[in-house]
Amino acid sequence: MVWKDRITTDPSVCHGKACIKGTRIMVSVILDNLAARVSQAEILQSYPTLTSKDIFAAISYAAELARE
Repeated sequence: MVWKDRITTDPSVCHGKACIKGTRIMVSVILDNLAARVSQAEILQSYPTLTSKDIFAAISYAAELARE
């Protein structure tokens, strides 16, 4: 999974926080939901513009940050 294809940081969107491209859904929101044991299906239902690839991109992004 190449997270760079699905995640963007733009100072004019969500104060430059990492978001799923084409949305205002921040990566941190996805990760917070996963940490709270919200299922992928529930996240997708709550945020219908997301795909499962977006969720995996958020995880990949977080993993890369953790390696730094």
